[in-house]
Amino acid sequence: MSTWKGSCHCGAVAFEADGEHDHVVSCNCSWCRRTGFLHWQVEPSMFRILSGADMLTTWQFGTMTSKNTFCRVCGVVPFRRSRSDPHLVDINVRCLEGVDPDALTIDSFDGQNWEAAMARRRGR
Repeated sequence: MSTWKGSCHCGAVAFEADGEHDHVVSCNCSWCRRTGFLHWQVEPSMFRILSGADMLTTWQFGTMTSKNTFCRVCGVVPFRRSRSDPHLVDINVRCLEGVDPDALTIDSFDGQNWEAAMARRRGR
């Protein structure tokens, strides 16, 4: 298992996560489409904030389930809690060191039609 280091743009917030980002997801919801967030989810036990926890703030919208945590200095969202899987840490792969997003296999999630997409995901 690999350990990946990441940060926001200015470096005020640094973190690391254990695992392999073999399942990366692009979502077309209004938030993800605008931010370019590429999702890699890990269990909370596999995630550690190394520095800058005091530099984080959270923005929520809609159902108030997702927690979009961003650096109050540069505004980048290096990780969050998603509406789809709020029990996991949702890491922005674009914020990981040494990862070329263009070299990854990226699955799509139809966040514009969230309820129907989740029903399909759950096999209903």
